[in-house]
Amino acid sequence: MVAGADVFHQSIPVLDVQYRCSIAKGCDFHKIEEIDSVSAPIRASESVSVDFSTTQVDVSGHDAALSDDSLESSICQFVPAIRSGSFSNIGPRRFMEDEHIRIDDLSSKLESLLRCPTPSAFYGVFDGHGGPDAAAYLRKNALRIFFEDADFPQAFEVDDAFLEKVENSIRKAFLQADLALADDCTISSSSGTTVLTALIFGSLLLVANAGDCRAVLCRKGDAVEMSQDHRPSYAAERKRIELSGGYVEDGYLNGDLSVTRALGDWDMKLPRGSSSPLIAEPEFRQVTLTEDDEFLIIGCDGIWDVMSSQHAVSIVRRGLRRHDNPEQSARELVMEALRLNTFDNLTVIIICFSPDRDGDSPSQELPKLRCCSLSAEALCSLKTLLEDECKISRTKLLVEYLNLCLWLLQVIRGCCSSGGK
Repeated sequence: MVAGADVFHQSIPVLDVQYRCSIAKGCDFHKIEEIDSVSAPIRASESVSVDFSTTQVDVSGHDAALSDDSLESSICQFVPAIRSGSFSNIGPRRFMEDEHIRIDDLSSKLESLLRCPTPSAFYGVFDGHGGPDAAAYLRKNALRIFFEDADFPQAFEVDDAFLEKVENSIRKAFLQADLALADDCTISSSSGTTVLTALIFGSLLLVANAGDCRAVLCRKGDAVEMSQDHRPSYAAERKRIELSGGYVEDGYLNGDLSVTRALGDWDMKLPRGSSSPLIAEPEFRQVTLTEDDEFLIIGCDGIWDVMSSQHAVSIVRRGLRRHDNPEQSARELVMEALRLNTFDNLTVIIICFSPDRDGDSPSQELPKLRCCSLSAEALCSLKTLLEDECKISRTKLLVEYLNLCLWLLQVIRGCCSSGGK
């Protein structure tokens, strides 16, 4: 698990997108079924090819702005076609404490409860500790926690005011969920969870993080970190801890916890209203997606403990180019972490921003070929032929070679016909 710094908003210039986003008031979110994942691919319309080679990700704050002309032209530049896959593994641990949620089409899932820009999507990874209760609570109640909030903004377009309201709503959801864990008598006070969520509205990607899960964007093959690990080793976070009366010992908050932000863990937090070293306040980073952005990786710390963000991006990118399957890429990334001897539970979500190469048609697998080995006699014949090459005339060598090829062909056909019976 990881720690973080005083909350400061790290962001990328966000483009105005002409969409309507609102929540129908008075709707009952308790009627929504519990969701593990919803992943029907969303198709994008034709996009304009634009050179984004000079585009830089700015995570310095909200001060950067684009001109009105660039904002207007960017609306037509890129609309992501969202599809995702996920994979989890208990790893070397005795118990599984990770949870996650994956919804590729948020507006369709919530139907009349939520009207927002399309495509719209929501993802979350909850990395529990001290037992699975806190993470399980967040996953089970994620839609109610994040979208029942009456303050979730209503807007006709995605502008700075809308983004500020969305951030405030998500921040409130984190803090209210933290209090709910304290009030629920069925959840142990020693149970806690880190939380990372990703929201997509049109071409806007907004990541909120409290803890040591990590989101990494692949931009033309380069890793762009969309979250800050919240660990005591992070200088700004360590300063906040010490100012609030806590301390760092051997890399652990108060000598006990490896993260400095988490929901739950009320046995470590001071009474409500007090300044506590361990907080549930999320940090935000946002970016306007372009054609250069290929996919987003969201993973728990079991992944990042054993590999860099760039290594993870390279593995996923190589896999997607081979099979174009985000579910399989998520599994491959988990297997790589296990190969590197991670010591934690593992959860990965891969979100792609381009349509699958085969469109809507189901993928066609190539026929599998049987492996046929050569007999010792055939190998000896081949060896003799090669050794005597210099002694045989070109014509005779060619005849011998053709005879051998015909014989091998008969052997292979015999193997295939016997294998099909």
